[in-house]
Amino acid sequence: MGPEILRRGHLLGGVMAGNPELGEQLRATRNEAALTQADMAKRTGYSVTHVTNMECGRRSIPDDVLLAYEEAHRERTDMRRRTVALGGAAMLIAPEAASRILTRGFDALLGSTPDNDDWNEHLYRLGEDYMTSGASVVQSTLAADLSVLQHAVDAPEMWAVVAKELVVFGKTTKGPADAIRWYRKAAVAAKRSGDRDTQIWVAGRAALALGYEGAATPTALTFARQAIELSNGAPSAGLLNALMGYTHALATSGHHREAREAWDETQRVYDAVSPTDEITDFNYPWWRFAVVGSLLHARLGDPKAEQWQGEIAAHRPANMVRFETHAELHKALMIAKGGDKEGGLTYGKTALEALPEDKRSQSLYLMLDEIRGV
Repeated sequence: MGPEILRRGHLLGGVMAGNPELGEQLRATRNEAALTQADMAKRTGYSVTHVTNMECGRRSIPDDVLLAYEEAHRERTDMRRRTVALGGAAMLIAPEAASRILTRGFDALLGSTPDNDDWNEHLYRLGEDYMTSGASVVQSTLAADLSVLQHAVDAPEMWAVVAKELVVFGKTTKGPADAIRWYRKAAVAAKRSGDRDTQIWVAGRAALALGYEGAATPTALTFARQAIELSNGAPSAGLLNALMGYTHALATSGHHREAREAWDETQRVYDAVSPTDEITDFNYPWWRFAVVGSLLHARLGDPKAEQWQGEIAAHRPANMVRFETHAELHKALMIAKGGDKEGGLTYGKTALEALPEDKRSQSLYLMLDEIRGV
């Protein structure tokens, strides 16, 4: 059952989102185990209504719910019937994610202290995967991580890991409203960590994600100001994120002079931070900084956008294909702002359609919407 479902379904954050077929399989499994929805509500921690909605395909089904159904079935049926009915819930999620759920979960149950260095190394690798493969690839792993971490956080430094994972997870969601909810949870987790650098990074990264997308500008400004105030002027990756988000939020809200002034400060902080060339979502090498500069100046209607696009072309790694599409959409925005809206929109659509669908991101679609609205 598992591989077949994965071929037909859409794996989203370690869950099958709105999948009636999977819900029906779970209902059949529960019935075979002679359990009620109320029984499963107690086992999973969800309400009976929520369990009903999951079985009817109206709600997404988290990894821990899949495992709860498998456990219940194992307790009430023999091995043969379990294999036929469910085929192993762990097969419905990535084997690596299932292994992490079980390993971390039993560590917490047995009182073992999670290895913070291991989690941070894992988080860094997720940042690499996010950049090279895209949001959909890391979403299931993040969901698996978070399903464990919510039960295993027992030290301030672990709250720092949770906060950063929540931010990255928010970036994999399908709309600004969903992303903001996760960013706000991340801010709470960052505060619980007691680490100011984490708080600055979380607020700054949220500001940049929203600011670059031109979405929820007031919220982007709020996050940016929080990070800037917390930093007290000390250069850091978090402050750099905040300033990049701040400049874009100012530009999209019509405060062009202030945006230019903020960009000057952003460049000074960039020079002070001196990011490396490593490709991870937690780093801004020169070519990626140029992507931010290109869109900013396109939004300002400033010809300097072309200079930044030249920097992208000169320094972008060959495997970072979707960022070439970013630059092409920036050109499309310049065309539209120059008076040829239809030409800009056609150029933008062509650029986006040339990128494989699994490489497209929310940012690119929002950028195309921005061109339409010029």
